[in-house]
Amino acid sequence: METILVIDDDENLRDTIGLMLEREGFHAVLAGDGKSGLDQAALLKPDLMLVDLRLPGISGIEVCKQLRGSGINTPIIVLSAVGDEVDKVLLLELGADDYVVKPFGTRELLARVRAVLRRSTADKHKIYSFGDVQVDLERRSIVRNGEELKFTPAEYKLLTYFLQNPDRALSRDVILNSVWGYESYPNTRTVDAHVVRLRQKFEKDSNAPRHFITVHKVGYRFLP
Repeated sequence: METILVIDDDENLRDTIGLMLEREGFHAVLAGDGKSGLDQAALLKPDLMLVDLRLPGISGIEVCKQLRGSGINTPIIVLSAVGDEVDKVLLLELGADDYVVKPFGTRELLARVRAVLRRSTADKHKIYSFGDVQVDLERRSIVRNGEELKFTPAEYKLLTYFLQNPDRALSRDVILNSVWGYESYPNTRTVDAHVVRLRQKFEKDSNAPRHFITVHKVGYRFLP
């Protein structure tokens, strides 16, 4: 049974989500603030977390930051109210996997939960190689020439998406929507900036890339 940690200060909504998840066969654990949510995440190592953006004390963004900073790579779906000023690029950088706006229907939330869990499960027990790089998705490690590299959550997600979609012309919009599950972004330059970082880390010559190829007027193609 998969464990889902729900961190939300709205008691009624928190209980409703918990009951819905239990009915669908999940084990739901509930927390009413950021501190208790962080404690539960460290203790239980859940399979997925639903994190409200507006939490008392420690905000949802800070919760994401602390989780990723402490090495907890559990998938995260961020919950937020209509009208919140949400910097989706920031959420991407902090490692959020999806984003749902309140009020939402139970079917929509369940669909997002199952989609994120499917992606997470599919990512396990696989090792990809290209050039002098090995990527172990279960250990969430990237090694180049025997040296383990550091990376941001956003860099890791983009690299994983390229690895799983080799030799395909991928538009910037498709990459944004597919990698992080967001419906819209301020602009597509986010992808360009992250591809530059991947080239700097993984190409022998970032100015003449062999793996992360620009497709004119489309986006990018990854060649292993």
